[in-house]
Amino acid sequence: MRLPVFLLPLLLFFSVDVFAQQLPVNPSLLKGQWPASWITYPDVPGRAYGVYHFRKTFTLTQQPSQYIVHVSADNRYRLFVNGTAVCNGPARGDLYKWYFETVDIAQYLKAGDNSIAALVWNMGEEAAVAQISNQTAFLLQGDTDNEKTVNTDGTWKVWENKAYHACSKDNGPRLHSYMVIGPGDSVQAALYPWQWEQTGFNDERWLSARKLVAPAPSGYGTDNFWTLEPRNIPLMEESKQRINTVRRVNGIKVPEGFAQGKESLTIPANTTVSILLDQNFNTVAYPELITSEGKGSLVRLTYAEALFGKNGKGNRNDIEDKQIMGNYDVFEPDGGSKRLFRPLWLRTWRYLQLDITTKEEPLVIDDLYGMYTGYPFVQKASFASSDTSLQEIWNVGWRTARLCAGETYYDCPYYEQLQYEGDTRIQSLISLYVTGDDRLMRKALLDFYHSRVPEGLTQGRYPSNRLQVIPPFSLYWVSMIYDYFMHRRDDEFVGQFLTAAEGVLNWYEQHIDTTKKMLGPMKWWNFTDWNHAFPNGVPDGATDGNSSVITLQYVYTLQQAAELFSYFNKQPQAARYRKIAASLSKGAYDACFDNAKGLMANTPVHNTFSQHASIMGVLTGAIPVARRQAVMRKVLYDTTLSQATFYYRFYLTLALKKAEMGELYYSQLTPWRDMLKNGLTTFAENPDPTRSDCHAWSASPNYDFLATICGITPAAPGFKKVQIKPQPGELQEATGKMPHPDGEIAVTLVRKGTQGIDATVLLPSSVTGTFIWHGKSVPLKGGRQTIRL
Repeated sequence: MRLPVFLLPLLLFFSVDVFAQQLPVNPSLLKGQWPASWITYPDVPGRAYGVYHFRKTFTLTQQPSQYIVHVSADNRYRLFVNGTAVCNGPARGDLYKWYFETVDIAQYLKAGDNSIAALVWNMGEEAAVAQISNQTAFLLQGDTDNEKTVNTDGTWKVWENKAYHACSKDNGPRLHSYMVIGPGDSVQAALYPWQWEQTGFNDERWLSARKLVAPAPSGYGTDNFWTLEPRNIPLMEESKQRINTVRRVNGIKVPEGFAQGKESLTIPANTTVSILLDQNFNTVAYPELITSEGKGSLVRLTYAEALFGKNGKGNRNDIEDKQIMGNYDVFEPDGGSKRLFRPLWLRTWRYLQLDITTKEEPLVIDDLYGMYTGYPFVQKASFASSDTSLQEIWNVGWRTARLCAGETYYDCPYYEQLQYEGDTRIQSLISLYVTGDDRLMRKALLDFYHSRVPEGLTQGRYPSNRLQVIPPFSLYWVSMIYDYFMHRRDDEFVGQFLTAAEGVLNWYEQHIDTTKKMLGPMKWWNFTDWNHAFPNGVPDGATDGNSSVITLQYVYTLQQAAELFSYFNKQPQAARYRKIAASLSKGAYDACFDNAKGLMANTPVHNTFSQHASIMGVLTGAIPVARRQAVMRKVLYDTTLSQATFYYRFYLTLALKKAEMGELYYSQLTPWRDMLKNGLTTFAENPDPTRSDCHAWSASPNYDFLATICGITPAAPGFKKVQIKPQPGELQEATGKMPHPDGEIAVTLVRKGTQGIDATVLLPSSVTGTFIWHGKSVPLKGGRQTIRL
């Protein structure tokens, strides 16, 4: 998700939020090597930090009605046609699936001279962990012979931009956190080739690009640097977003209209000032700083989700006795007019602080705002209830989910921007329920599929240039396949993953302790939850053997896999998975259920207990029906148990529903209400003290308001049948609607007394299902129907 950095005259910027659209690919380009060449800058280390400009000038006799090109780069590019920003990319992948964008640039061309220009950068060893790379390169391929004149080759010109240097390289140590999003940008305007992207720019001093290697799509090539794959998600959106409020100023008075873009701000010569701006909500955007004059001055932009005091973050709205700490960029103006600084990669902030030092010349801040960016989800679902406070939870949850979605799902936008299966499963369900858009989920399933290690497991996060294996997250990848299978209809897409899913399940089968009928010792990082009682998130028994939590997660996944494989007529595998699941379920229950406590222990030793073990015991059916409700009451109210964080409460809710206690969900929203009271505008990774203030695994209410309170879930693969089993708790009214592959599902609920309900249900005409209320069932058909129970 992103659009690169660059600096250019203000008048040229305002076309940036109008982008070309991602188009289908010419099939002939997927059947062999391309005529164009990957090109690079000559005589520089290909894997070192560097920022480069590529240009091609050409002449057209008339404006074409269509002019399709295919574009990619390593690490990243931003493409301009006649000075207008058109698209950026490539979508993050790996060397086996290196994505390219396909766009029609005809609307940006004209009769006469034209230019295509690209800003390309490689962060080298400073690159984000999510960025896989081979070496610096750029590629543009015309779709047919009509566009071949712009194919990248030795006729393209290139310039190395020495204005850029990496800064803010010590984010992790300064913030005492794991932070791997890449560096900040330090830009010296005096060294920048201003107007380089314009048609009339003089590039005579630029070098001829060096041809590197022939491009090859998937399935072709014998010595591939990158194996090309068509982009499978839409281009990221971008829209202007004002930074609303000036919260604190030192050294200068800021005009009232500055934050709204109505007045400029002049910092006198030989002055040092500090300006703290408050977006009033967390965002992901490209900050746009426009300056004039101020030769020799220095502007530092620091970004933070929250300010820090001696006792931590506290209420996010409070700034007294708090300071900003975070990643930053630096811009050094050259005295020119309307210089635009924009970082190469997106930034995350609620608070943005300008620290400015001027020299002999005053500096004019003409404007400062953000260009919001992210995956172009469109909210199609809605939810309302008799408790209007739930609307804020819905809105903040959706903001959280949106900020954690770009070219991949992000665990968090500020610290990592990495796609983990544990997070992504929840994020994908939110996307399906709220938008109906499954493209980012499909890409995520493919990303993890491509990440597999020889043992059969997926990597715990991907794309990633560092190896990390989290075996329980491989199980969640299988659960994601099952989720997609239940919510969408694409047997060919799902079927390609079955062999890999077997590999994950077989890895676990090889780790079964046959004497205990539980999982034995396991290597790698067996993360379950950031529970304070789980060292590094790993439950007791995961490393040295006989963890009830992970054994039962394996059972949960085997049960889903059995349904999946049975549907695809793989009955031997399905039967085997059911058999293993039954054996381990009984083994874990017999060894770990503590009759005195009425709970599942974490291991057969019965010396530690967590909510997690009993949650999984109920969710899998390992705990008998007669005991489930008593167990879940203890899970909810026994505070001696090590507690599930926001993330694992997703599974707590599933267990409540399994125990026929989903009516309690509404009463369990206190953690989200507390975050709102504490000034958070997105939902955090963990209860305070938390690292990340925006973590999409905590946005699960946007799924559960529809799937639990309204009770809408698929009852057959592909959502061909629906179950509506509302569990509104104390709510007197609730209304929800969500997209469905065949249209829309809408539910309106009105409680009647303590036991009765009036419901109106609208289903697509092709869909049937069942309405369930307090043990009573009513068949549903396509169309609108009213139910009174």
